[in-house]
Amino acid sequence: MNRPFWHADIHADRRPFLLGRGRIKAALSGWFAAQGFTAVECGAVQVSPGNETHLHGFPVLWRAADGAEQTLYLHTSPEFAAKKLLSAGETRIVDFARVWRNGEQGPLHAPEFTMVEWYRAQADWTQVIADTLALARTAQAAGGNGALAWRGRTCDAMAEPEMLSCAEAFQRHAGIDLAACLDDRDALAAAAGLTPRPDDTWSDIFSRIIVRIEPELGDGRLTFLTHYPVCEAALARPCPADPRWAERFEAYACGVELANGFGELTDPAEQQRRFEADMDEKQRVYGRRYPIDADFIAALAHMPPASGVALGFERLALLALGGTHINQVIWTPFPA
Repeated sequence: MNRPFWHADIHADRRPFLLGRGRIKAALSGWFAAQGFTAVECGAVQVSPGNETHLHGFPVLWRAADGAEQTLYLHTSPEFAAKKLLSAGETRIVDFARVWRNGEQGPLHAPEFTMVEWYRAQADWTQVIADTLALARTAQAAGGNGALAWRGRTCDAMAEPEMLSCAEAFQRHAGIDLAACLDDRDALAAAAGLTPRPDDTWSDIFSRIIVRIEPELGDGRLTFLTHYPVCEAALARPCPADPRWAERFEAYACGVELANGFGELTDPAEQQRRFEADMDEKQRVYGRRYPIDADFIAALAHMPPASGVALGFERLALLALGGTHINQVIWTPFPA
């Protein structure tokens, strides 16, 4: 049985990582301040925890003064609230937000963690890709180890990053012509040598393939995986040149996903449609659905064009400090 984190010898082993976490957070905060970002603090309790099919929230019970009760949720991301602030007129914001994701726990997953989420109004998604690179470099420098590291692998964030589209990654690492298989579940499964289950969707097959590809990314230098199929980017806008693909990217180091960013979708009707489709799928797979935040949908009609990123702070700190488990960089780990 593992001993609790508060044992003095356990804490002594963890303390260098925790102090390193503080250095990295200060360095990232300094970078955002120098770039003219406003630090915001989005409320953790929301109408919806998020409407992605495979994300699970923590419900909380709100009791009003008149005794009426309502189920609300701890957010899985500050995204909905942050975008409302963009609609209100903010133009460059960042939140070092505490977020909660139910059922996620392991060396790289904690049910409660810090999401660094930032948005730039009137900015192309290439600008926030550049931000992500700068932040990874800032964290690596503050970590003091000369590289990001995970399970014997290293990634030098100072090196020129690899820019790789999803189509290129599927071709290179899985031998699959992804463009030829868009919207054809059986063709995608056959190309990957998979036998689909009767209830598998195209997205299920895509997910089973991409988990094979991810360990190949970010080896020696950062990889930015870009241009996801539009059905895999529920909150991203389609690419103007080819709407089959979305302005979505993920950043990888040592096979570990660090960040997920978008050119943000601002079409309320399309966002409503995507959320409803995702909640129908959640109902089918998990037997539950989350409410759609009508106030968020309304705010989208007033939101300027923008791009944003969600970065897992503890993951970045862990790799910058050369740790082996995410709890090393969390002051008081989740009790379960």
